Amino acid sequence: MNRIHKNLSAGRWNNFSLAEQLANVGSEAGRAINWRGKNAEFSNLAAERALELAELTISDPKNRRRLKELTRRSDLRGAFQSCGHLALLVITAAATWIFFAQRLWVGFALGLFAHGTVYSFLAGLATHELAHGTVFSTKWLNGLFVRFYSLISWFNFHDYRMSHTYHHLYTLHPRGDREVVLPTNPSLDLLFLLQLFTLNLVGTRSEPYSFPLVQNIGATVKLAFTGRYSKEWLEAVYADQPDAHRKSIRWARLILLFHLALIAASIVFRLWPLPLLVAFAPFIANWLRYFVGVPMHTGLRTNVTDFRLCVRSITLDPFTQFLYWRMNWHTEHHMFAAVPCYNLRNLYRAVAADLPKPRTLLGAWREMRQIWKKQQTEPGYQFETPLPGRKAEGGKKQDTLESSLGDLAPKDLE
Repeated sequence: MNRIHKNLSAGRWNNFSLAEQLANVGSEAGRAINWRGKNAEFSNLAAERALELAELTISDPKNRRRLKELTRRSDLRGAFQSCGHLALLVITAAATWIFFAQRLWVGFALGLFAHGTVYSFLAGLATHELAHGTVFSTKWLNGLFVRFYSLISWFNFHDYRMSHTYHHLYTLHPRGDREVVLPTNPSLDLLFLLQLFTLNLVGTRSEPYSFPLVQNIGATVKLAFTGRYSKEWLEAVYADQPDAHRKSIRWARLILLFHLALIAASIVFRLWPLPLLVAFAPFIANWLRYFVGVPMHTGLRTNVTDFRLCVRSITLDPFTQFLYWRMNWHTEHHMFAAVPCYNLRNLYRAVAADLPKPRTLLGAWREMRQIWKKQQTEPGYQFETPLPGRKAEGGKKQDTLESSLGDLAPKDLE
């Protein structure tokens, strides 16, 4: 497994065809994950996906050149995205603190709500793009920001890199991807919504897109003190990676130490708003994160190799796109994961002829709710996304561009 995973990062795929590379990953990963067994179907799964992607080459050579341009990373644009998000956090935190100091409690509540809304997009969203290593052209800046944002949001980026590598290779194939397991309920339960608009304490067991306090802090404490994971999936992906497992444990301990120290300092120096603005902020006002995050895969097909059938793109207003790190262009991200988030809209324009039309946020939710309702009477039902009638007419040769996951794959898998 180590030899194959060494090739997952960008620029290390040059000696093999994509199908050969991913077939090898599928074969060796299949032996590493307990529940996958030695089924030949799983071993060939990644190769099938590679062949499916090969059908979606860009017909116009100019577009192929444009696509290569879109993979270029920019420190300036990366700084605008990363530091811009941080600036919003500072502004909302400062406003909330001022309202607290002035005892303007309505303003304090509104400020905390705004701060939590912005903060909610750090764990698994800002850290997602930074974990891919595609935000900055300077590599260490990606590493710096992913660690900083992960630390302040109770997020274990080591676990995420390990899991998310498989999510990209085997998207919505349950034996190879347990990061997202369908079907899921696009819940609008009133008690759950109450948590999303206040403090997301326990979330709901059927919904993986929320970020509940008890589940996440509990998982961090368990890993820090016992070295065990709360999810069987993580136990499995770390089964043959002891060095990576130790890094994950150390990071969990650092998260705990940081937040406990911050809470202690707030008590000693009477900085009462501080825990709310940092330690508990990831779990406050998760509403917008939930509403834009759920459409990524919910209600779509499992066990298919065509990303257009198992991933959904949506259109959003510019501000929400910014908070979401442009992951509303999610189909495009899965097809060409080496493209930085700030280039995904232009990527969509380059390949639009081969893609379904993006849904609106309201349209996506209406679609998901209808699918879920039908699945209650037809458990095996899966929605078939309408696809464009034409296919690209260019050659079917697959280059390294489509194969790259950025710098997502952990170095311990080398």
